[in-house]
Amino acid sequence: MQWIPVAPAETIPAGQAREVRIGDLSIAVFNIGDRFLAIENRCPHSGDPLAGGMVVDTTVTCGLHHWRICLETGLVVKPCIEGTPQVRTFPVEVRGGMLTIDPDAVQTRA
Repeated sequence: MQWIPVAPAETIPAGQAREVRIGDLSIAVFNIGDRFLAIENRCPHSGDPLAGGMVVDTTVTCGLHHWRICLETGLVVKPCIEGTPQVRTFPVEVRGGMLTIDPDAVQTRA
């Protein structure tokens, strides 16, 4: 695994997110209170960024068309349309107060 430091953990308040870039990859890192979760910063419906979406528990709602994505799995939970592509998720850890992400370890769940 290649852990890349992306931001101090203290810069993302609980219930909020921040976009970080690793090369050409845009990742949204969410602080859901007790942990951080990272997903590709791109709604599968419209391509809009997810970092600015509304966070409730472990989901984010895209601001444009209100698609809701699970931050843990990357699955679209609303609308429920068979065959909807999921959003890539990435492992994120806090190391010495710094958020680190392994962009090569995409986590996919069925």
